[in-house]
Amino acid sequence: MGKDIVSGLATVAKSRIVFLIMDGLGGIPNEAGKTELEAAQTPNLDALALRSICGLLDPIGAGITPGSGPAHFALFGYDPQENNVGRGLLEGAGIGFPMREGDLLVRVNFASLFPDGTISDRRAGRIETSASASICEMLQRSIKIPHTAVEVFFAPVREHRALMVLRGGNLSEELAETDPQKTGLAPLPPSPLTTDAESCALVMEEIIAQARKLLSHEQKVHIPLLRGYAKYRRYPSMQERYKMRSLAIAYYPMYRGIAQLIGMDVATNVANMDEGMKALVANFNDYDFFFFHIKETDSRGEDGNFAAKVETIERVDRLLPQILDLQPDVLVVTGDHSTPAVLGGHSWHPVPALLYAKNCRPDMVASFGERACLGGSMGQIPMKKLMALALANAGRLLKFGA
Repeated sequence: MGKDIVSGLATVAKSRIVFLIMDGLGGIPNEAGKTELEAAQTPNLDALALRSICGLLDPIGAGITPGSGPAHFALFGYDPQENNVGRGLLEGAGIGFPMREGDLLVRVNFASLFPDGTISDRRAGRIETSASASICEMLQRSIKIPHTAVEVFFAPVREHRALMVLRGGNLSEELAETDPQKTGLAPLPPSPLTTDAESCALVMEEIIAQARKLLSHEQKVHIPLLRGYAKYRRYPSMQERYKMRSLAIAYYPMYRGIAQLIGMDVATNVANMDEGMKALVANFNDYDFFFFHIKETDSRGEDGNFAAKVETIERVDRLLPQILDLQPDVLVVTGDHSTPAVLGGHSWHPVPALLYAKNCRPDMVASFGERACLGGSMGQIPMKKLMALALANAGRLLKFGA
């Protein structure tokens, strides 16, 4: 089903859907021959798999490694190619930056450099958010673009992540990202990808040059790496498309941003998964759909820390009985993409998924893991089709045709 037919069939119902999303859940086997999910002790997930339909999800398409933004759009039934958006916009929405029409929003990674100018740490040692806030304040106060109408704003997001916003002038998102995604390489220039972006590229070059000079005496942060350029735009909401009041429970700003862009409310005062669980319980009677996001699986995968990712999965497994006690009509457990610790980054591998509902037709899968889910009745499907299955099992889709 495409998004139009699903939206056309969506109806109001007294049912609740929970999406429990372990970011970067999927993995590949380590030297012991198991993925992180297969190595984890997950008695609750395994028991739930026996009562569910299971399968694998392709976030974008076969062989395509997704970013977090398009992968999450796919989870919520938005075509990830039609609705691809730069990460800057997601970060801006996530921290509540007062965006205006025409603003250009850019995701910033504060990074460390070797003396030769190559990148030594793309995350500047994951500096404290308070340190990032001080640097953002200094950069915004100091950076000026003469002879243009461009204003520059900086705002901290979390740890080494920040937001840069350009306002005014001839701005374009058609620029090359400056993060080469690897250490030991020099930062890339913000080259224009179209002729219309040439003046904006010059502005970016000036910002980077001024920032490097201002940061030259900092111990860890030496340069802002720029990625995810995006101009502000509006998206159709979950209420408009699916007739559901939706709540996001997420403690990283970017994922709150994704949720806000598609009209979800966002739970406040949530800084970890235990607080997220409390928010789910407290709000369960007030919403139809819940997006409960767990970040640490992805972070530990990006760190290359197999054991820590396993431990995070086991912590989530221990939360599962509390979620089931709420008696959601549909519970989906999956990830947005794979982040194998073996690779230390996002990958193209499909993501294991299970869908539990009282009206589902359980398959023969007896444990929740990549190879087990390959044999499930859900099959291997595009991630954007998951929402239709959830809505159907929640009694929220009308019959198609006479």
